[in-house]
Amino acid sequence: MPDSQPRQPHSSSGHADAAALLLCGARLTDGRTVDVRLGGGRIEAVGTAGSLAPSAAGNPAPGTRVDLSGYLLLPAPAEPHAHGDTAFSAEGDGPASYEPEEVQRRTTEAALLQLGHGATALRSHVRVGDVQGLGALAAVLQARRALRGLAELSTVAMPRLLTGVAGADGLAILRDALKMGASVVGGCPDADPDPTGYVEAVLEIASEHGCPVDLHTDADDPARLARLAAMAGGLRPGVTLGPCGGLERLPADAAARAADQLAAAGVSVVCLPQGGCGSADRRGTAPVRLLRSAGVRVAAGSGALRDVSNPVGRGDPLEAAYLLASRYALRPEDAYDAVSSAARAALGLSEVRVEAGFPAELLAVRGDRLAGALSLAYSRIVVHRGRVVARTSAVREYCSSAATAALDLPRQGRGEPS
Repeated sequence: MPDSQPRQPHSSSGHADAAALLLCGARLTDGRTVDVRLGGGRIEAVGTAGSLAPSAAGNPAPGTRVDLSGYLLLPAPAEPHAHGDTAFSAEGDGPASYEPEEVQRRTTEAALLQLGHGATALRSHVRVGDVQGLGALAAVLQARRALRGLAELSTVAMPRLLTGVAGADGLAILRDALKMGASVVGGCPDADPDPTGYVEAVLEIASEHGCPVDLHTDADDPARLARLAAMAGGLRPGVTLGPCGGLERLPADAAARAADQLAAAGVSVVCLPQGGCGSADRRGTAPVRLLRSAGVRVAAGSGALRDVSNPVGRGDPLEAAYLLASRYALRPEDAYDAVSSAARAALGLSEVRVEAGFPAELLAVRGDRLAGALSLAYSRIVVHRGRVVARTSAVREYCSSAATAALDLPRQGRGEPS
């Protein structure tokens, strides 16, 4: 079971040592077994197993060792589509409570759960306006501050309406949300009486503030999607759409044209293979292979985490990758890319590789091959900014028998690192 509190690496003196960390005997996806030294939040060196000292030359500070024998070391996943404000609300009576304390609790619990799965960066969509005003956003921002040092949490402000008389309030509160600290402009144009006007308003505000755009859309209207792509083309720092499940239901030629238009506009798509989310219907997953073949950056998110849209949502990026590989026939490497490199790029984060000079955002999973890790990744160790911030240890045991003893079958969790 996951630790209730993330355990930090400790030096022999028992004090937290964030300056240096040596990951020993980790296996990489290319088959090499290596030591990886971390320092200053980055990867300092990667060398053959046993070749690196815990501290760099000239650094007198003692380093900390973590034995990763039997573990596969990967770039950490990122969560590009979360809904912390409604997480864990499926079992409540009536609509989710938007009391600030409750929203902060749910958001924090959700972020820590997803951190334990490996996601060291998360983007959470938050409703603003209507009954909740800016209270939910303030609570999520408070959770973000409390999580500092454990995970990076960014927020997307989602107004309901932005056009017509009713939309005037939405426009005002969206601007207030950005002043308060929301870092992304979002929303659901499909729910506005004038979807094109909604997108125009979002893009204008995003351009004014120099912030990214992340919109919910089912993408089942080719003409509307073409207009959106035309308006979004070239906007920096970027536009993301999701979950785009409606693309799957379009005729093949219409879907192919839409994919080409999104690729030409540089729009990223976040699909939700684990289910829907609070502001989109659960009607399929975006056609990931079609989009990828057209050159669209496709990331995978978790969507709803045990709210009414998906009461059994797990919020696990590796499960999203598993579903992309098992259901949509992506290679394991491409499926994992959707929850790691592509997800980080969609969030505007720096690339991570297990190479010197890259950010120390890493996930170690029990196993020696990526395909096996996506299938049985129960034991995990998560590194954020060069520190171990979460551990999950799973042990599987069977009754003793002559058959298991004779064959020396592997057990999940054997030889866990301390």
